[in-house]
Amino acid sequence: MSRNVRKMNCTPDAVFRVLASGWLYPSWVVGASRMRQVDDEWPQPGSRLHHSVGVWPVLLDDTTSMEKWDPPRQAVMKARGWPIGEARVTIDVKPSGTGCLVRIQEEPVSGPAKAVPPFAADPMLYLRNAETLQRLAYLAEGTLREDVSSGAD
Repeated sequence: MSRNVRKMNCTPDAVFRVLASGWLYPSWVVGASRMRQVDDEWPQPGSRLHHSVGVWPVLLDDTTSMEKWDPPRQAVMKARGWPIGEARVTIDVKPSGTGCLVRIQEEPVSGPAKAVPPFAADPMLYLRNAETLQRLAYLAEGTLREDVSSGAD
């Protein structure tokens, strides 16, 4: 299982506002290239994001479903990426000083990726998820700045 942690200069609520906006998914998830549809119920458990993975002209249509939604503490998603397989992605958020700590854990749960030994898969997942957290931070911290400048809570 790959784990990454990043300190963000925003509240846990700001992180969860980004996660709750399904249309932003390709903005922070490395590998997701476009959104096709967001279920009206997103981010409630059982709802799905319909996205594409890859780069044109080689795009694969797939989905990510929400398994657990517990803002502002935890979100658990099952990301499909067939033919590679499916992964469970857990995002935990904890307040830390004036910001928060965000941890992302990813583990393959089905398909060929599950057969890849962790010593081979984890370094690549670590690098990918470091960039994913950086993108999530840009969005969440930017959301906070917009709230402050507009006078919103």
